[in-house]
Amino acid sequence: MTVLAAATTTVTPESTQQAIGYPSLFLLVLIGALVPIVPTGALVSSAAVVAFHQTAPFSLALVFVTASTAAFLGDMSLYWLGRRGLGSKNGSRWLEAIRSRAPEERLTQAQEKLAEHGVAVLVLSRLVPAGRLPVMLACLLAKWTMRRFARGNLPACLAWAVTYQLIGILGGSLFDEPWEGVVAAVALTLVISAAPSVWKRIRSAK
Repeated sequence: MTVLAAATTTVTPESTQQAIGYPSLFLLVLIGALVPIVPTGALVSSAAVVAFHQTAPFSLALVFVTASTAAFLGDMSLYWLGRRGLGSKNGSRWLEAIRSRAPEERLTQAQEKLAEHGVAVLVLSRLVPAGRLPVMLACLLAKWTMRRFARGNLPACLAWAVTYQLIGILGGSLFDEPWEGVVAAVALTLVISAAPSVWKRIRSAK
């Protein structure tokens, strides 16, 4: 009986990782959607590496569901706060935060593309580094309803979660140790995030 009781109360390291990891991933991605200083893409890739090396079934599926749900809820919350800011005489700090991260040039481009292609631009914006907020602000200025924004934001978040999870799976498949895959996945996501700004500097230097 003692052995059985000990066996039922023993928690494996993998179970502990899951119990802590999924809620942490959800919370960090949610915060990252609201306050765009958290490298959420790197978080999803790292979580996918760890899930790739786990024996529990559906680990990768749980990472996908957790990340995409948190990203969607975070985006919708930020959009709702932005709409409230537009309707307020004094604006809001959330709206100002979106404006501060949407340079005039990128906002103009986002508005033009949004007018031409609609929801497709919203889907692609989450896959382009620093592309989410200019397009979100363009949607706000175009007075998209919450429902219309949600229809475009849902596939955007799903595509985003799949993309960064595939980066993590690639990193996990190349290395035997999970930490090596995490380092590779984080490095790759940072390179992808920095590539547009580096390319812009190279073009301006010519």
